[in-house]
Amino acid sequence: MSLARNLNRALTVTTGLQVRRAPQAAKGKPKGKPGKRQAAAQPAARQAAAYRCPSAEELPTERLLRRPVFIISSIRSGSTLLRMMLGAHPRLHAPHELHIGRLEVTCANWFSERAMGALDLRRGDLEHLLWDRVLHRELTRSGKDFVVEKTPANAYMYQRLKDCWPDARFVFLLRHPVSIARSWHETDPVKRPHDTAVTDVLRYMTAVEEARAADADGFTVRYEDITDDPEREMRRLCAHLEVDYAPAMLSYGKKGNAELVRGLGDWRENIRTGTVQPGRALPGEEEIPERLRAMCADWGYTS
Repeated sequence: MSLARNLNRALTVTTGLQVRRAPQAAKGKPKGKPGKRQAAAQPAARQAAAYRCPSAEELPTERLLRRPVFIISSIRSGSTLLRMMLGAHPRLHAPHELHIGRLEVTCANWFSERAMGALDLRRGDLEHLLWDRVLHRELTRSGKDFVVEKTPANAYMYQRLKDCWPDARFVFLLRHPVSIARSWHETDPVKRPHDTAVTDVLRYMTAVEEARAADADGFTVRYEDITDDPEREMRRLCAHLEVDYAPAMLSYGKKGNAELVRGLGDWRENIRTGTVQPGRALPGEEEIPERLRAMCADWGYTS
């Protein structure tokens, strides 16, 4: 038995701790925590967690939450507006961005790891149980029937969400790619030049399109259609979610201003008005950067 294993066995018995080799930083990449712009623009980079997908028969035991709704969108696509409108529905609870994908579970010692393994629970399974409990707690506190979660980083974990909740429903929110890039650039034009903003949002949009292509049962809605005719679009969405249309969705601010949390979605003046504001004019085709042309075509914004 190696020295490291002997040491860890002794430490586990006496302290519950173990010694592990520190991960090495990748060559050519900066060390330390990423800045806000990096964290916002890049997907989580960590080792994939092993887990199993519960069958339909196992769901009542494995999950408290049933039929959650996930909005899959890029940053700066109007997801806060959509979640406020949905949250004004008497049966739908739409809290601020919850970032559940960043909640991780670790077995701190050999005993806990072996104990969970004996229950057929790996790290990914434990994370799923945690995510499910957090969302179910939030839904139960609201007194409503279904939860709606809109964290933009969900675009990078569509398959994980679907594996965690096989009965989950997905709403794909699109916006003109040029408008997304401009809006992201305008949030910090000094630190985020337009070309950098295009690079950032293109990652999100690519992930959204990959998820949309994989989900034949998902519902697609465009931000511009919501701002142009909100009642029509909410009626369509409610029909898809199998809930009755609620006129309160068009005046969400009467219930929702206290729910805006800085840094966890949009909190600026337009969203605080409590009603749907007109969207910006669509860019002309001559304004579309070359890198965004394919996405504009895929999303039906160009002929």
